[in-house]
Amino acid sequence: MASLHQSFSRIKGHRAWLLALLASALMFGFIRLTGEMLEGETLRFDEAILLALRQASDLAIPVGPAWLTKVMTDLTALGGTTVLTLVTLLVVLYLVLRRSYRIALFVAGSIIGGSLLSTVLKLGVARPRPELVPHLVVVNDLSFPSGHAMLSAVTYLTLGALLSRLEQRRTLKWFFPLTALFLTLIIGCSRVFLGVHYPTDVIGGWTAGMAWASASWLVSHWFLRSEDVTDHNMPSQ
Repeated sequence: MASLHQSFSRIKGHRAWLLALLASALMFGFIRLTGEMLEGETLRFDEAILLALRQASDLAIPVGPAWLTKVMTDLTALGGTTVLTLVTLLVVLYLVLRRSYRIALFVAGSIIGGSLLSTVLKLGVARPRPELVPHLVVVNDLSFPSGHAMLSAVTYLTLGALLSRLEQRRTLKWFFPLTALFLTLIIGCSRVFLGVHYPTDVIGGWTAGMAWASASWLVSHWFLRSEDVTDHNMPSQ
């Protein structure tokens, strides 16, 4: 765990500024996108993408082979509340068992906060689900931003950044963040393919979720003490 300690102790100065700049740029992009969506500027783009993913002769049938719909349905579950909650609880439990209490609190607080923000944004914008094409999975709530896209970004990117600190080898340090980013992207794409979100819903979810994850890691610089990320409580190997 020495690399985790070193990473947190070095995240200062220009790194903190980069995180702040990234979070600000992403939130600015989200605000701009929201404004254009509310003015109807994105509707033509949204509808063109949804129609391109369906058979022109029958909008209930998606493009591609039949197995692709099954794959997309399975992938979208990775961004559902059940899976994300289970993953978060298991990681928090692991951190508690290794007595990294402040890291566990940081992870839980970051992900719960992101979930609450997603709910507030949905209620504030109150965009209905697309009705242009039939939905291939059951949905009941509002559309913008995509909860699956936003919460997968918040959860997987937060956990991916944390796990990358556990790896000393430079090449493998990129494995967890890149995997988290890949999961976030394919989950968002599955929502558009299944017809339950406009593309701008997903883009909005990605930008808001990444902004929250970036801001959370900036806050962690002040919230986590150096002793919180050492392995002094762990038995020596």
